[in-house]
Amino acid sequence: MSAHQVASHPALWAPGGLTARRSDGEEFAAEATLSQADVRGQKLFTLILRDVDERRRAEEERRNLLQHNEYLQEEIRSVLNFDEIVGQSRILTETLEKVRLVAATDSSVLVLGETGTGKELIARAVHSNSVRTDRPLIKVNCAALPSGLIESELFGHEKGAFTGAGEKRIGRFELAHGGTIFLDEIGEMPTELQVKLLRVLQEHEIERIGGRDTIRVDVRVIAATNRDLQTAVADGSFRRDLYYRLNVFPIRLPSLRERTDDIPLLVHFFVQRYAGKIGRRISRIPRNAMDRLIAYRWPGNVRELENVIERAVILSPGPDLEIAGELLPALESPTDLPAMGSQRQDISSRLSADANDMSLTAVERGHILAALKQTKWKLEGADGAARALNLNPSTLRSRMKKLGITRPATRDI
Repeated sequence: MSAHQVASHPALWAPGGLTARRSDGEEFAAEATLSQADVRGQKLFTLILRDVDERRRAEEERRNLLQHNEYLQEEIRSVLNFDEIVGQSRILTETLEKVRLVAATDSSVLVLGETGTGKELIARAVHSNSVRTDRPLIKVNCAALPSGLIESELFGHEKGAFTGAGEKRIGRFELAHGGTIFLDEIGEMPTELQVKLLRVLQEHEIERIGGRDTIRVDVRVIAATNRDLQTAVADGSFRRDLYYRLNVFPIRLPSLRERTDDIPLLVHFFVQRYAGKIGRRISRIPRNAMDRLIAYRWPGNVRELENVIERAVILSPGPDLEIAGELLPALESPTDLPAMGSQRQDISSRLSADANDMSLTAVERGHILAALKQTKWKLEGADGAARALNLNPSTLRSRMKKLGITRPATRDI
């Protein structure tokens, strides 16, 4: 058919306000496109009806996929920062056994530990070893989000729900449906939102801000904090009922000070990682460098150790890892021991004779010996050497064995 025999006209679009009926008699909201074409002098009309709800569902699914992609990209970046949990100490092994046991259940988990101990790693381990491993693990840092945005971030909002809500947003609980949500720094959650979180845990339902529909969600909750939540409950800054809901299965992560046996493994792990990333060839870690790393107290735990090793690799020009003086503060003085009444000063005075020996191994040996002598070689308990040194008893025994410390035969010590 030649072009001059067909003439088309602009199409008309009716975006809504129409209803149509399916072949089974069911009515549905519709939008329509009406087009006209002149064919050999005759007018031909074409009417196309589309299910408005179906289009909206498709658009919402597209938004969901985009947001899932955004969160998954964030998860990938996080995974690249921490490849695995490194360590073989008894206290860490016991912690990982708890992870294995609770992962097979669907119970809520509360991960407790100081900053930098790897609470997110534990949350990932629980999720990865659960039946939900093929579904998303969605992370929310409750301390990083402004209080005015955290509700929208958790539960989502409808378009126009508040100033600036230009489009509907799917909350992280919806994104985590079928999977796990990790609420990091849960102790920083505003009190007005704690009751809404409690409802999700109890009813498994959420409502978007500005929405009327109740949305069912199937989500496992893992929370983490470095705060003492029991104290927060006592002072009224954290809801008691929410605490009990979260604290179904607590997992306490040991500090690096409690697992010094793992420091050499961690050091070698991080050296290998950053030497390869930066392009250095580090083939040896001198004994004095390792001694310094083991003797340091690590207030920032594994995260601080990782940062120190990364900087040390950058600053090491040769095959030996060099720990520059500015990377680690001086070894803590004996007065930094945890207070134990009059024992604290007694232990400090006994250390003064060893302080002139600049060998870190000798200083550590003297440190432990002083505590043992003061506590009459009692290792455990409130008045034991492990408490005085702020060490786990098993860690103290391991350090004593490595340093060749044995109890004298005579009891007059």
